[in-house]
Amino acid sequence: MEKKEQKVEIEMDAATAGGTYSNLAIINHSTSEFVVDFISLMPGSPKAMVQSRIILTPEHAKRLNKALKDNIQKYEASNGEIKVDENPSVPMNFGPAGEA
Repeated sequence: MEKKEQKVEIEMDAATAGGTYSNLAIINHSTSEFVVDFISLMPGSPKAMVQSRIILTPEHAKRLNKALKDNIQKYEASNGEIKVDENPSVPMNFGPAGEA
């Protein structure tokens, strides 16, 4: 029996299309789900705000991991290696304080 490919039409409202900035992600998991909190940490602020929480099944988390790896390889092939600090810490200060 031949499987027919089902097409899904994906829509996006204007607010979602604008995106949400995140410079930190925290991932937790249980036996049934992965929870990814995308956070925006502002310079000099003692608090950080969760901008979005995404809950995934383990199978979907693995598919997302594969898709991210594939896209990172494509990005690096075009733009060069992405440098990553092997001992990252949560930045509490992004640099010298400025005055307005």
